[in-house]
Amino acid sequence: MLFSAIERMIEPSKGGFSLTPELLCDLHKLVIQDIYTCAGCFRKQNVAIMNTPHVPPPWGRVEKFVDEMCAYVNDNFGKSAIHLAAYLMWRHNWIHPFAGGNGRTSRGVSYLVMSVRLGFVLPGKNTIPQQIVNCRAPYYDALTAADLADTAGRIDVSQMEELLSNMLAAQLLSVHNQAMSE
Repeated sequence: MLFSAIERMIEPSKGGFSLTPELLCDLHKLVIQDIYTCAGCFRKQNVAIMNTPHVPPPWGRVEKFVDEMCAYVNDNFGKSAIHLAAYLMWRHNWIHPFAGGNGRTSRGVSYLVMSVRLGFVLPGKNTIPQQIVNCRAPYYDALTAADLADTAGRIDVSQMEELLSNMLAAQLLSVHNQAMSE
């Protein structure tokens, strides 16, 4: 369902793409509508994330940070698809704009922007979002590294870029392997 929705979102974007808070809320609603009642709405309370030292910003600052995140992506859309996806994966999780479903939404928006930036839905099995779900430790390490850089006043998502690059290679290699076996 997520990938067919991404395909529908990519097609109209060929004339231009803009990441907006509304698109983020639409994607959130799509990925969690059957799981949480808060689907499609920014959180209205403070939250804590289990097993991490990161404390998301107070709920009253969520919309400001989401606007800044969207502006970064839109203003830097000429950067690599990997960079944009890595930035979104980290920043969305840092903001934690929803009461539930933030991980699913960050994986979805990251994959969406990577696909839009490249102009097509990425082929292959064991997609990047699936690989992250199947092996979370490197993902958490990359989020922590980006958080540490942010604490020092820098944007550095290089560890997340490397992780996503390797996962993209594995996803695309599955297409090659499928082509060789048929």
